[in-house]
Amino acid sequence: MVSVWPTCASTCCLSSVSVLSLILLVSSSALGTRHGDSLSRRSPQLKMDQALLVIHNELHEKFTVYWRSDQCYQCLYQTLSVTNPTKGKYMEVAVVDTRYAITLQLNDTSGNAELCQVHYRFREFGNYSLWVKSNDSSTKHIMCDVIINYNPGYTNLPIVIAFFIYVGVFIVLTVGSFLLRLSPIQNWLFRQINPTETDRLINSELGTPSRADLYNQDAHCVSWNTAPQRLRSLDTFRGLALIIMVFVNYGGGGYWFFKHQSWNGLTLADLVFPWFVFIMGTSIHLSLNSMLRKGNSRWKLFWKVLWRSIQLFLIGLFVINENYCRGPLSWSEIRIMGVLQRLGLTYLVVSTLELLFIKQLSDTPPQTRACFLLQDVVKFWPQWLIILALEAAWLCLTFLLPVPGCPTGYLGPGGIGDFGQYSNCTGGAAGYIDRLVFGEDHIYQHPSSNVIYKTTVPYDPEGLLGTLNSIVMAFLGLQAGKVLVFYKNQHKQIIVRFFTWSVVLGVISAILTKCSTNEGFIPVNKNLWSISYVTTLSCFAFFLLMMIYFLVDVKRYWTGAPFFYPGMNSILVYVGHEIFENYFPFKWKMQDSQSHAQHLTQNLVATSIWVLIAYILYRKKIFWKI
Repeated sequence: MVSVWPTCASTCCLSSVSVLSLILLVSSSALGTRHGDSLSRRSPQLKMDQALLVIHNELHEKFTVYWRSDQCYQCLYQTLSVTNPTKGKYMEVAVVDTRYAITLQLNDTSGNAELCQVHYRFREFGNYSLWVKSNDSSTKHIMCDVIINYNPGYTNLPIVIAFFIYVGVFIVLTVGSFLLRLSPIQNWLFRQINPTETDRLINSELGTPSRADLYNQDAHCVSWNTAPQRLRSLDTFRGLALIIMVFVNYGGGGYWFFKHQSWNGLTLADLVFPWFVFIMGTSIHLSLNSMLRKGNSRWKLFWKVLWRSIQLFLIGLFVINENYCRGPLSWSEIRIMGVLQRLGLTYLVVSTLELLFIKQLSDTPPQTRACFLLQDVVKFWPQWLIILALEAAWLCLTFLLPVPGCPTGYLGPGGIGDFGQYSNCTGGAAGYIDRLVFGEDHIYQHPSSNVIYKTTVPYDPEGLLGTLNSIVMAFLGLQAGKVLVFYKNQHKQIIVRFFTWSVVLGVISAILTKCSTNEGFIPVNKNLWSISYVTTLSCFAFFLLMMIYFLVDVKRYWTGAPFFYPGMNSILVYVGHEIFENYFPFKWKMQDSQSHAQHLTQNLVATSIWVLIAYILYRKKIFWKI
């Protein structure tokens, strides 16, 4: 009977993917009228994150409409349209951005006199009118009003539909798993799978087998219920970060809030890579501690660490390098750094640091160990000194290194930011070091900053300087591993320590950022991997790991599914989703490339397939380790 359950689970997963595709495609058709019959023939074709604005000029003179996004900090206004008087015949049609609220500023053609300003949040695929008129014969009292001509409705509806589909599938699987554990259901399934006559013949020769023995043949269930040496919460956390990473890498349904922040601040996409780095640090301490207990020498473990780091770097450099999207590998344009390259370097440094100073703890620690947070720092003070030295190096290089043509200590995006004064200074010292070491052709060519800030110089978010803070992030994850080993099986102590770390790091983040997006000493910035970004994401990571540990390993309210399965095969899933990104069934030609529903369907189906693949590999006991 037990062998039936994986098949049922797989069937349910495939069915849910099919239902998801059908429903979201139907919703796509329902939203397909977004361009609207009310639009004029002159209206341009809208793309995602855009709306139409029809400008009615009832003045007797030309004026220029400028715009600026609220997300663009200290940015120059950009020209939207130059508008002639309407005179009842001519209307100017412009396309406006809908990701954030924008400010429209109207100036006379000389650009000196401001006529009026309008702050408005346009909705995607909408059709609006901007009426500009005067209260009197002069132009001293100008009125600017935005009117809705056509509102396309709720463009986030596909997300709501997808959410309820997945919740429904989760409920069905949970209820099904519960029912399969009931003796009457087990007996009925046993009778259906094994006909009565066959059962009678077997019993007449061999005697009736114990059904309890048959039902408990699943080695994985037994190992989790009776011998939980491996913490499922760690693999669950890793799998959660990985699956979100896969989803956002595939496009996140085309929604802007599932993409990386343009510069300062956070979106969902900015959370997952640091969490992956964090949990890698946790695993480093647990795995090295375990291998040392088994009698492996530190020198032998170092060579394993070095070889694994080289493999990660080479896979990132040659297997999933973005240049493959443009054709054969080009040595003149190959990107040197990347996600796996940074993981490889971080893993090497943190593992080496741990091998140099690791101290084995007894298998049966005392029941009471007070002030572990301080002991953690005191006992491993050489590690902390090195980490603090690395952070001091990041701070000195970031704020003291002279960058030609840029202010010292610049943390901005360049482009039209800072009122266009430092257009070629994207990333300050971080960008300068990468361009100096690798050359402009060997770093990332399309950073997220060029979307809002219109930057033109290449910038690599996985560059060298940011790798220093990636090491700090992994080291903080290492502390979580030390807590788990130090307080083995003392759940309350582990939870208290995780919460304490979360609060301490949260306070540091609040001080560094002044609880603001742009006004702090060091803003939270994924592109720079700023120290405030590290402390903020580590704060979240400790808290989330605490919650998952409580639910999965302490109370066992949750098995960690479905995130547990990709967490057990993380490298395979990550590399696989990058290599097969453009192959069916992970991608197909859409009828409407500007439909969120179709993008979301494609991205969720692709992500779900990788979860299913990870589940099947887990059942087959196939794990790819490097």
